[in-house]
Amino acid sequence: MSEPRSARAAPLLRVDDRGLFCPAGGFHVDPWKPVERAVISHGHGDHARWGSQAYLSAAPGMPILRRRLGEGAAVEAVPFGERVRIGEVSVSFHPAGHILGSAQVRVERGGEVWVFSGDYKRQPDATCESFEVVPCHTFITEATFALPIYRWDDTRQVAREILAWWDANREADRASVLFCYSLGKAQRILGELARLTDRQVFVHGAVEPLNECYRAAGIEMLPTRTVSETGRGQSFAGELVLAPPSAGGSTWMRRFGAAGTGFASGWMRVRGTRRRRGFDRGFTLSDHADWPDLLRTVEETGAERVLTTHGYAEPLARFLRERGLSAGTLATPFEGEEAE
Repeated sequence: MSEPRSARAAPLLRVDDRGLFCPAGGFHVDPWKPVERAVISHGHGDHARWGSQAYLSAAPGMPILRRRLGEGAAVEAVPFGERVRIGEVSVSFHPAGHILGSAQVRVERGGEVWVFSGDYKRQPDATCESFEVVPCHTFITEATFALPIYRWDDTRQVAREILAWWDANREADRASVLFCYSLGKAQRILGELARLTDRQVFVHGAVEPLNECYRAAGIEMLPTRTVSETGRGQSFAGELVLAPPSAGGSTWMRRFGAAGTGFASGWMRVRGTRRRRGFDRGFTLSDHADWPDLLRTVEETGAERVLTTHGYAEPLARFLRERGLSAGTLATPFEGEEAE
């Protein structure tokens, strides 16, 4: 796309002490401190934080955002693709494919377009909207897994591996405790497994309220029941239990006895990570773009300038510069998937 060179004098988005700020619109995108007006890409804790006076999000992500921020938060929402005028700029949200309702934020002024990707992935996922390429002049991309080693397997194959692990533990009469992030990853696993079986899955109490958001949006998943609903002395032998990583090593784990433990994350791609973290099994499953998809997305946006953030931001920026693009980094206090 052609670029109005004169518009480059003042950047549309820049980092200040509260986050990514749009001076021409008077708002912050995914601020890490309370602000007057926050434009939010999605409901994960490193992007949607409490305390701001007003929030704007994509409509499909509003139920999750309200659950995180509380019913008292001043949250407005607009459909994907609908442009909203804020100060001197127009803002619109476009699917990011990360979790249900996750969005890229498009900001335009005088023909100049910037896109903040938020977190995104390009793999098929029936539990959220598919990623949409948004042409722009400046693209701010996440870089959580921006190293060539990070290349994702087919999601359906990973689901089959999880089911086979569960089956093996059933044969051994022990529980299968699979650690995964409560928002997005847990629901994706439940959705993928629903293609293969109709068994009930037990979940940690932090997971079920988010399952309800997905079911309300019409997402098909395996039936679930919270662990806390069971009576004292309930046996979980042969059952699959989904839990957030924070539950590992807690007293909550005692009820499962000598359970098999697994972790579903993009970090499982690196040999030795599973062993260092003490899991029996690791399943490489991420809701972020892998190395090939990061490069493909940068190319497809047509951006002449790329800013990288989260994770391996500097290696990605350096690689893009070597390929002839104008690229730099944006510092944030968060590191992508680990922060979820």
